[in-house]
Amino acid sequence: MFDRILYPTDFSDVSMKAVNYVKQLKKAGTKEVVVLHVIDERTLVVPDVFSGVDFMALENELRRIADEQCNKIVEQFQEVGLSAKFMVKKGIPFLDILKTAQEEDVSLIVIGSHGKSNLEEMLLGSVSEKVIRKAVRPVLVVKR
Repeated sequence: MFDRILYPTDFSDVSMKAVNYVKQLKKAGTKEVVVLHVIDERTLVVPDVFSGVDFMALENELRRIADEQCNKIVEQFQEVGLSAKFMVKKGIPFLDILKTAQEEDVSLIVIGSHGKSNLEEMLLGSVSEKVIRKAVRPVLVVKR
């Protein structure tokens, strides 16, 4: 039923908790997992006060860290017998999640309820909320 899963991550605690849920879905017939990390391009906009900051170097460092973290997650999935690959993109997180779900023709999106940037008291994270509202595929939301 859920042959191919999209697992978007920002490496927050709740998104890392979702790894275990994805692993358990192997018992339900999951064969492949696409791990996705989106570097939010809005964090790389150059305000005048930070004009001396090397945003290209910052982006490269964020990409390096993301590649490293995604590789670790892919290894965890492969250890339990799932085929897995990862992608690191730069863009607007919820838009890239939805676009990747369509491009990769996934049958399920597994996402954490809150990411790193969300306030503790928010009911649901803004990225996960937008994915839930706009996705045309089923979405499994993992709570804290």
